[in-house]
Amino acid sequence: MTTLVSTTDTVTRDALAVLQPGFTGTTAPDWLLRRVGEGLASVGLFGRNIDSPEQLSALTARLRAERDDVLVAIDEEGGDVTRLEVRDGSSFPGNLALGAVDDVELTRAVARELGRRLAECGVNLNWAPSADVNSNAGNPVIGVRSFGADPALVARHTAAYVEGLQASGVAACTKHFPGHGDTAVDSHHSLPRIDVDLDTLHARELVPFRAALAAGSKSVMSAHILLPALDPTRPATLSPQILTGLLRKELGYDGLIVTDGMEMDAIAGTYGIERGSVLAIAAGADAICVGGGLADEETVLRLRDALVTAVRTGELPEERLADAAARVRALASWTRGARGAASEPGADTQEGTAPGTGAGIGLIAARRALTVTGSAEPLTEPAYVAAFTPVANIAVGAETPWGLGAELSRMLPGTTTDTYGSDSEAPAAEVLRAAGERRVVAVVRDLHRHAWMAAAVDALVAARPDTVVVEMGLPEAPPRGAWHITTYGAARVCGVAAAEVITGSTGS
Repeated sequence: MTTLVSTTDTVTRDALAVLQPGFTGTTAPDWLLRRVGEGLASVGLFGRNIDSPEQLSALTARLRAERDDVLVAIDEEGGDVTRLEVRDGSSFPGNLALGAVDDVELTRAVARELGRRLAECGVNLNWAPSADVNSNAGNPVIGVRSFGADPALVARHTAAYVEGLQASGVAACTKHFPGHGDTAVDSHHSLPRIDVDLDTLHARELVPFRAALAAGSKSVMSAHILLPALDPTRPATLSPQILTGLLRKELGYDGLIVTDGMEMDAIAGTYGIERGSVLAIAAGADAICVGGGLADEETVLRLRDALVTAVRTGELPEERLADAAARVRALASWTRGARGAASEPGADTQEGTAPGTGAGIGLIAARRALTVTGSAEPLTEPAYVAAFTPVANIAVGAETPWGLGAELSRMLPGTTTDTYGSDSEAPAAEVLRAAGERRVVAVVRDLHRHAWMAAAVDALVAARPDTVVVEMGLPEAPPRGAWHITTYGAARVCGVAAAEVITGSTGS
């Protein structure tokens, strides 16, 4: 790697300032600390970087020893997408559950408590909430991460989430602009295309983003999607028409614009991360998110040098890079002030628990979100849990547990769980053999999207009509089973709430 210029000159420091890279391990490596000292203004955290709240606090404190106002970002949506609790499952239901309850004060309280936990660990930028209107029920990457399919509902909950999160001193990053809900393709794998007219975009996709901006969202994340009605050639992340023309000029937004992960194939597979990063900054983005898949010093240096070279050759105006870096530093300054305000004596630190109960606000929300159809007697004997498991999308990840087997096992000792995938030859027969005389609880996720899963559950219910079916994804399929329980997400607390219903427990 050839360093093009001194690491202390203004252009190089600005190039470092606009990067939001990741790293491996649970302590900050020397190279990262060195680059923070040279001007790197942001660091992105992922599940691989987190073992415990105490470890995370020590990590962020070490980063701030190098630079007090460093932005420490994380992708913590709650629900299915959690990094704080990547190995156990989230203590908070996700957006779809909150949208199902449709109580904006509850959404605000959940976001505030999640923000408080982040701030307590030293995280000050959250790449959330998702403001996408999930108008396509077959969407493979948004689904339960959306508040719902109604633009007005998504708008009011997006605004409440932004307000709650930022009340805890954590900057919100409303995503994925201008809307990822009407896609049938995951941009982690290829470039999605949304072929709708401008009237539809303004009446549907943009409604929640307008609400987020009105609520004061400190940052907005761009989507790697092609919208020909706005720009027929470039995805939103690389489009001057979308980032500068629509978001800056038409919507009047003056905060930080962050890209989605540049190593996602929608960008990396078409433009490459260096070229893509230059185009993104030129288009109006202010910060380059990279590090979910590429998490090393070489990536940081490649992107830094690509930006510096683009300035030196005249491809990227120096003023545009300076403007982007200034917005990063302005947000960092806000978070430092907000951190002090949130830690003042008298600041509410008990919002996570409802008066008179031992249940956190996340579990209370998960209980309120449940929809139960059918009728059955509560289970009092050990059950058999059949978890029908699709391949997890990259945003959710495969390492976060989901379901309710562990909770049912705790409530009904002797309960066991097995997992069934699309490669199972005769899953219903396998379930019946394994269950024996025990009652079957079938746990599914997005049943409507998986024909193999629907066929297995139908066969199972036909053979055992007393089967309990728990849908932990998007509830588009008709209810099945003696009891059909919809949780609107697969967070740990959603499983706890469902297990309480199945066993007749009132919770505590």
